[in-house]
Amino acid sequence: MFYWLMKNIVIGPLLLAIFRPWVVGLENIPKEGGVILASNHLSFIDSVFLPLVVPRRVVFLAKSEYFTGKGLKGWATRQFFKATGQLPIDRSGGKASEDSLNTGLRVLGAGGVLGIYPEGTRSPDAKMYRGRTGVARMVLEAEVPVIPVAMIDTEKAMPTGTRIPKVRRIGIVIGEPLDFSRFDGMEGDRFVLRSVTDELMYELQALSRQEYVDVYATSVKEKRANLTR
Repeated sequence: MFYWLMKNIVIGPLLLAIFRPWVVGLENIPKEGGVILASNHLSFIDSVFLPLVVPRRVVFLAKSEYFTGKGLKGWATRQFFKATGQLPIDRSGGKASEDSLNTGLRVLGAGGVLGIYPEGTRSPDAKMYRGRTGVARMVLEAEVPVIPVAMIDTEKAMPTGTRIPKVRRIGIVIGEPLDFSRFDGMEGDRFVLRSVTDELMYELQALSRQEYVDVYATSVKEKRANLTR
């Protein structure tokens, strides 16, 4: 109920009226059943506007730090992420990564819509980076379609490091569902996982028209952070 109220009555109509997002391909999202929306990640507001334009409830897996803050700011942040349908996950690796995978599989198993950023983090410079294979494991284990989604110009509306977005139009391009059923039962093969992930990233790049860089975005961020020390 809280999610519905925030999306349809409180926050949603206001944000849609201010930013006037244009959307292409909304009909590609099935009306029922588990499905993965795999999106590029340019800005914090990607996780806000994609759920707003999709009729079905979209669940994102968000880093657990967003749910553990103290004081009024921590409470407000926690409520915001709950309102936008996000679930906390531990991204520290190992068992935590496995738990995150299982959380996503539960959402899909219940027939839900799961939002995922295959790059694993926001792009540091509006380019598209190499996808991580966790999304491929979810696709193959859950046996659900995956739909590529391109967020357009969200990094211009709210660049990384800013707290208040600029008022400008953004776009969302939703591609056709991708079928990887030819790889059923092969989720344990790392070469298959890489192949599925790369095919998905190719489709995302075609929709977003971003420049593609075949390295992980986290590696680029770490390198830049070391240079500034």
